Amino acid sequence: MITSTSNARVRNLMKLGKKAKERDAQDAFLVEGVRMMREVPSGELLEAWVSQSFARDPAHREDLQHLERLGVTPELVTDEVFRACADTRTPQGILGVVRQRHYRPEDLLGDGTWPALVMVLENLQDPGNLGTILRTGEGAGVTGVLMSRGCADLYNPKVTRATMGSIWRMPFVYTEDFFGSLHWLKEQGVTLCAAHLQGAVDYDAPDYGGPSAFMIGNEGNGLSDEAARMADVRIRIPMRGSVESLNASIAAAVLMYEALRCRRAKGIG
Repeated sequence: MITSTSNARVRNLMKLGKKAKERDAQDAFLVEGVRMMREVPSGELLEAWVSQSFARDPAHREDLQHLERLGVTPELVTDEVFRACADTRTPQGILGVVRQRHYRPEDLLGDGTWPALVMVLENLQDPGNLGTILRTGEGAGVTGVLMSRGCADLYNPKVTRATMGSIWRMPFVYTEDFFGSLHWLKEQGVTLCAAHLQGAVDYDAPDYGGPSAFMIGNEGNGLSDEAARMADVRIRIPMRGSVESLNASIAAAVLMYEALRCRRAKGIG
């Protein structure tokens, strides 16, 4: 059992939790908690770590057996060491080092059984917003998420936790050439719909039955002018009272589920 935070492997866990550059260099990231660990796909779990109290609790026997079935022997650490490695205030006592996933732009368009529905995110900064968009997107039938490099790191533990497991099932791509990627989407026949305060039409006016993408901008500044100009249509969510706009993940949810409603009404999918 590891009893010191000075242990080299423990220090590496801390780096993976805190530093995006370290995660990219090792092509790995951390997942924490019972539910997330149960959802790690077979073959992608590199290491497992459990606290002393977790290992002793009979209620977690099945979780330890699950690790055995995955072929991973968990490293045992004291509760104090585990708390130092965990990202949550009240850690559950189990975390894992998992291999990062890599997708191609084509993967964002789906498998052809459902028209492409892509979320395009420009410089979205809040980890909770990003994770929630992935989770909501899975429920609404989104086929993939395209992100500018200015977006939060999807492998940040806060983002990963907010996805509630959708990180395993939602294709995503960070693009070095954001505007070039928008051109590519248009070339694939995807209609770009920009969520914009000066939108020309309400969000429920367009037909989202065909390949579509919703463009969501930075929480404070919205979409850049260049990104907005590339949109095929600018849409707005009507507001009452003194509210100017919605939280980015809430706005994204409204749009994604409008697309789902539209498609179901047409008998698509």
